[in-house]
Amino acid sequence: MDFEHSKRSMKYQKRLNAFMEELVYPAETTHERERTMAGPEATATLRRLKTEAQERGLWNLFLPSEEWGTGLANVEYAPLAEIMGRSIELAPEATNCSAPDTGNMEVLADFGSREQQQDWLVPLLNGEIRSCFAMTEPDVASSDPRNLAATAERRGDEYRINGKKWWTTGAMSSDCKIAIFMGVTDPRVEPRRRYSMILVPMDTAGVEVDRDLSIFGFHERGGHGEVSFNDVRVPASNVIADEGDGYMIAQARLGPGRIHHCMRLLGMAERAFDLMVARAKGRSAFGSAIADKGVVRDWIAEARWRLEQARLLVLRTAWLLDTVGNRAARREISAIKVVAPRTALWVIDRAIQVYGGAGVSQDTPLPRMWAAARTLQIADGPDEVHNMVVARREIGRYE
Repeated sequence: MDFEHSKRSMKYQKRLNAFMEELVYPAETTHERERTMAGPEATATLRRLKTEAQERGLWNLFLPSEEWGTGLANVEYAPLAEIMGRSIELAPEATNCSAPDTGNMEVLADFGSREQQQDWLVPLLNGEIRSCFAMTEPDVASSDPRNLAATAERRGDEYRINGKKWWTTGAMSSDCKIAIFMGVTDPRVEPRRRYSMILVPMDTAGVEVDRDLSIFGFHERGGHGEVSFNDVRVPASNVIADEGDGYMIAQARLGPGRIHHCMRLLGMAERAFDLMVARAKGRSAFGSAIADKGVVRDWIAEARWRLEQARLLVLRTAWLLDTVGNRAARREISAIKVVAPRTALWVIDRAIQVYGGAGVSQDTPLPRMWAAARTLQIADGPDEVHNMVVARREIGRYE
């Protein structure tokens, strides 16, 4: 069993760490100031970092496709995503490795027609546009995809799309030019064949972005849109793969997407850990440094072993994706989707406690980190559903 990263991955790690130290971390404060004026749009700082990342060859690192991406395996990409997660507001998008574009690009690379790839995948890979993924709905429990009610009715050479979606990440930005819409195309067939994914340009008549949803009061770059589709008409050629393939594509998309979130969460938690230790060493209370208090030392020790445990499971899951595929790794994907947010939340919470009042203020990145980690106990499937998947697999081994 070899725990060493590949030489290719280590080269990228060295270059990416240099990019972070030289440009990303120093730009965080300026970017945050610019965001108050930019709203959901990209700041000047972010656009500058994107250009620099492209010039340094730190671009589209997530995509294992040799044709479209770097060809890095998931297990090679894992430490890179973790590094990016240390500056979650800047680094992933600066390198064109941020959700939901990553998942959408994978869908187009794996299932899109050549025309769809030229029209939408190439501009996404080049960073010329952004995209959104319209699946979750406000009026149903979307953790069960069989509940989806939005429809795409085939009429001749076009689809007519109706329904309301929300948590459509990125939809608020003018950079967002294309949505992947998932809806019911045939309610009469068995559940897994009812749904299709269809490409919907955001400027199509009938697409209305109603509002931006905040996360614990925070508004993210690109926003989380509530989007109405009112008799939206698109060509039948906009369906991805074949009609009825939506459920299958969703499962393929969400596997890598979930583990990418987990990789970035580790980076976020590692940065919270660094902040916690630095604060504990730099502050005194009741006659000694906070770092000398037994309870704080226990937190530091426990944070370290929690992080190492989670990282090992992330790497094993990434290795399984590379060797046996998404379906065979479903148990591990579900397990890490529960473990990583819980681990990050625990570490971030302890860091907040060590910081005291400053830990809940805008003077540290900890509140935004906490909000992001807490959200990922719901996004891409709630913990309860993933635990159910793991339990089913385990019980099934005894039947």
